[in-house]
Amino acid sequence: MKAGSFEWHPARSADEAVALLAEYAPQDGRVIAGGQSLVPSMALRLAFPSHLIDINGVEEFARVRVDGNELVIGACVRHAAFHVPVEPGPLGRLMVQVVHDIAHFPIRQRGTFCGSLANADPASEWCLLAATLGARMVAKSVRGTRVIPAADWFQGIMTTALAEDELLAEVRLPLLPEGSRAGFYEFSRRAGDYALAMALVTWRDQGGAMQDVRIGAGAVEVQPRRLAKAEAVLEGRPRGTAAIDDAAAAASAAVDPLEDFHTSADYRRDLVGTAVRRAFAQAGS
Repeated sequence: MKAGSFEWHPARSADEAVALLAEYAPQDGRVIAGGQSLVPSMALRLAFPSHLIDINGVEEFARVRVDGNELVIGACVRHAAFHVPVEPGPLGRLMVQVVHDIAHFPIRQRGTFCGSLANADPASEWCLLAATLGARMVAKSVRGTRVIPAADWFQGIMTTALAEDELLAEVRLPLLPEGSRAGFYEFSRRAGDYALAMALVTWRDQGGAMQDVRIGAGAVEVQPRRLAKAEAVLEGRPRGTAAIDDAAAAASAAVDPLEDFHTSADYRRDLVGTAVRRAFAQAGS
């Protein structure tokens, strides 16, 4: 099928982009950058935007930079930017690990980091990263700028706190302290398919004990989230097989999985425990 008719509005600055969005959002206007979710939806006649605000010409949106203790990712930064470390610490290395599980190589050349966050698919790898690390989303409109923490950003399947006339201008990820260990694992039936379960973990070694433990699960519930009960199992304990197994069991018990014709809730719950164990194994390798 082909997309319906629409008007194209190229923006050359952030101010122009938000002005166009303010004008056309009430008329079914949408922002387009990578288009890897929006364009297929339009082609299948699942989305019918009357206006597209194209932000690919906004130079400042194509930048990745470190600002203090945060990595700042602009609205047009492609997945492919993270094929190599964008910063020299543990976060840069973790993002290299995560990006290779995102769809296929051609899609990573066009799809954007911020687009994933705006789309908020439960099976998005970047959404899990943002939820686990506590990212901050910077939304801009003609009304001003507001910063939305990850805990408030995700509001269900493909639903976020972003208002109709707001543009997700950048995402701010906290840098991981030097010496942090981090790992990621996802399970899908075929390479490039949507994940059925995934886990992301980080921690620091403090005198042989695990500190600042973070465990996040994605592709299991309506949105990615940290699993506080599983984190508490490991906090202050020496890292070992028994400790990791206890955390994996706690993670499985903590989730309320989605299910469909192909995948039961019990199956996904079991996958969460496996994903947690393998994410810790990745972090330790």
